[in-house]
Amino acid sequence: MRSIWRAGVAGMACLIVAVAGLISPAFAQGISFGPTGEGPKSSYGSYDRSFTREWQANPPKGFPTLSKQNLSPTKAAINRYAEIVKSGGFVAVPPIQMEAGLTHPAVALLRQRLVKSGDLEPQTNYPNYFGSDVEKAVMRFQASNGLAPTGVVDKRTLAALNVPADVRLKQLQTNLARLDDLTKLVLKKRRYVMVNIPAAQVEAVEGDTVVSRHAGVVGKPDRQTPLLRSSITELKFNPVWTLPPTVIKEDLIPKGRDMQQKGQDVLEKYGIDAYSGGKKISTSSIDWSSSQPLRLSYRQAPGKDNPLGFLKINFANSSSVYMHDSPKDSIFGRNFRAASSGCVRVQNIEGLALWLLKGKAGWDAGQIEAMKQGGRSGTVRLKQSVPLYFAYVTAWATKDGVVQFRPDIYKKDGVGEIAAAY
Repeated sequence: MRSIWRAGVAGMACLIVAVAGLISPAFAQGISFGPTGEGPKSSYGSYDRSFTREWQANPPKGFPTLSKQNLSPTKAAINRYAEIVKSGGFVAVPPIQMEAGLTHPAVALLRQRLVKSGDLEPQTNYPNYFGSDVEKAVMRFQASNGLAPTGVVDKRTLAALNVPADVRLKQLQTNLARLDDLTKLVLKKRRYVMVNIPAAQVEAVEGDTVVSRHAGVVGKPDRQTPLLRSSITELKFNPVWTLPPTVIKEDLIPKGRDMQQKGQDVLEKYGIDAYSGGKKISTSSIDWSSSQPLRLSYRQAPGKDNPLGFLKINFANSSSVYMHDSPKDSIFGRNFRAASSGCVRVQNIEGLALWLLKGKAGWDAGQIEAMKQGGRSGTVRLKQSVPLYFAYVTAWATKDGVVQFRPDIYKKDGVGEIAAAY
């Protein structure tokens, strides 16, 4: 079944590319102690949500976000959006469900919006009809805004459509400066890994080509994944998880206090060990209502419930973050994936690991799978460190002329809530 879905997603990716060619460009890391969720909820359910999950979890490779070839197209997009603003901006799209087959005055406004952004040709004899041309234009718009291209105008799509043109212009201008700095850093790097935090995606880039793109999970707005520049040096298979201070204070202790009042043991439930001065102590000796838990350290052994999954990617940084696997794949299928405590979870981390271990004797896909299935712990240093960048890019254009936007999840663009609402 999974292979069938992937084939379907691959086919849809080809369709989006084809459509693009036709239109001119104009708690912790897994243990949910605190609140979780997918962000804004959609009230529409007329399409198969399995497609959305599969698309988000298996994104097309596309072009490198930090390619120098994106600078000129981004400048062109700025000029184009300046003209859109000058001509009155985008028309507001009414907040109603729209999909193929609908006849409604709101469709005419949707058409106007898509024409102005270059996603739809203007010619039509039926402005109020949601035909296949509008459906393909909506799919193209969704794909260029980081949404699954369902062709259905749902709540998230409406939110993206109704971001004003002047806001998009400011985002493009802000991000051009970011790209100018970042592209200089990677220009002479033959191989590197880039995490684009707003997109919640991980790119493995070699020779200015995306070798693989992975869905990611990044930090919540109140536990942000930091911007950083480092180098990946080693991989830890089936690692022990040492709970970081934020998770201990914000998640573990409140949960432990609540469960203790009910006669339950949080550490026993989640298979976590507590240590004092390096020595393991009995969980029953902990008074979660006191200051004692803050003086302890906590670790979880490798296994199916370990939130790091079977692999952790290490790199030097002052924020104590890392990249890792996840025991639950379902989270990668969400549209909204700002749900961690700052570290980055990586979908299909096996593929990324294989690329990182390129040239390392004795390491191939079979050996990585054996480590996953066998559960044996071990650390492997890379033959050569690979540069790593955690970047924040919400607006850019690629050499094919497509303008890309992603939600401003941490509100770093200076445009307020409007561009973070989807």
